[in-house]
Amino acid sequence: MIPSLALNDGHSIPQLGLGTWPLSDAEVAVVVPTAIELGYRHIDTAAKYGNEAGVGEGIRRSGIDRNDLFITTKLDGAFQGGDRAIEGLRGCLERLDVEFVDLLLIHWPLPKRGEFLSTWRTFEKLQAEGFARSIGVSNFKPAHLDVLVDAAATVPAVNQVDLSPTNARLADRAYHDSRGIVTEAWSPIKDVLDQPVLNEIAAKHERSAAQIALRWHVQNGLVAIPKSANPERLAENIAIFDFELDSRDLEAIAALDVPGSGVDSDVIGH
Repeated sequence: MIPSLALNDGHSIPQLGLGTWPLSDAEVAVVVPTAIELGYRHIDTAAKYGNEAGVGEGIRRSGIDRNDLFITTKLDGAFQGGDRAIEGLRGCLERLDVEFVDLLLIHWPLPKRGEFLSTWRTFEKLQAEGFARSIGVSNFKPAHLDVLVDAAATVPAVNQVDLSPTNARLADRAYHDSRGIVTEAWSPIKDVLDQPVLNEIAAKHERSAAQIALRWHVQNGLVAIPKSANPERLAENIAIFDFELDSRDLEAIAALDVPGSGVDSDVIGH
């Protein structure tokens, strides 16, 4: 059973999910039912990924009840400003073949456009109308979040960012915690598999380095979205809830952090 974290809007989010980028419709339609059979209940996609129809097909093939799933999608820059997010989410729902998503994210802040606040206000409307149970952001820095916190009625429930043990983003996480925002990692095992420290800890627990990295996320109160199309890796990634890292493990992993090594959301967006 995958544990969940409480969101600031009264809903909750599973701490481990299935990342679907860069899978095609055909690939993800096979991966999703496999993951659901293994116990995954949180599926992450985006309009930009071009695979929402495949995710929807995979859900139908699984036979699972829609209400037993947590589905996230994201709207990119094409849907920022001017209530464009309304039509954007409508397209997502049609491709996914669902009536609502559990979490809708602004994919990138794109601050030079200056439209993410107006887009957020459209997200608030979509949430009020029941098309998105929770709303949040992705790749936002504290400065971007300040704009929303100061000017909007709703604080984002989630910020999905580039985060792993080698890019722990301690300052961002502290900011999120102070405002009740859950931190979600879209790159939870990036640059970790060849880390000697993680492999030593993995040998100690008779696990893989990826499992150690994912367990680190769980014990730090984060949400992790690993990506894989390999059934063995999918099974490995979810098998992290029957052991714990001890204080020495956590101290050793903390030393791997290289501040400032993540994606710069002021420069890159998609």
